[in-house]
Amino acid sequence: MRTIDFSPLYRSVVGFDRLADLLDNAAADGATGYPPYNIERTDENAYRVEIAVAGFRPEELSIEVKENLLTVTGRKVANDEPRRFLHRGLAERNFERKFQLADYVVVTEAALADGLLSIALKRELPEALKPRRVEINVGQPSLIEGEKAA
Repeated sequence: MRTIDFSPLYRSVVGFDRLADLLDNAAADGATGYPPYNIERTDENAYRVEIAVAGFRPEELSIEVKENLLTVTGRKVANDEPRRFLHRGLAERNFERKFQLADYVVVTEAALADGLLSIALKRELPEALKPRRVEINVGQPSLIEGEKAA
C-alpha cells in the first residue's frame, strides 16, 4: 500500500490543522480494512454506516460519539471452550473503527441484524443556520424611513 506524505501541506498552509489531521487519520485507518464497512447516503441529510460484525453479540460492541468522532469498538469475550478448527475463516478479533463526522451530524439509531451493525446518522442544522425566506412587503411604508422619523 502506498502512503502519502502530507508534510509539504503542513509547511504551506496556516489554520488547516484539522483538515491535515483528518487526512492523516484517514490514511492510517484505511490501512487496516477490518472490519469491512459501507457508508450510504439515504436522504439529503441522512446517512447509514454498516459494519460487518459477524460473530459479535450486542454486548461485545460499543458505539461512542465524542467531539465529532464516531468510534465503533468490538471486544470479543474470551471463550474457554476448547475447539479444534480445521479451517478458521472468521476473524472474530477485536477492532476499533473511527469515522470523522461533519458538524451537526448526530447518531440517531443503531441496530444489529444478520451480522451487520447499522448506524443511522442525520445532519441536524440549528435553526439559526437554516436558510429562511424573507417576505417582501408591498405598499407599506419603509421600515428604514420609519426608524429615521423616530
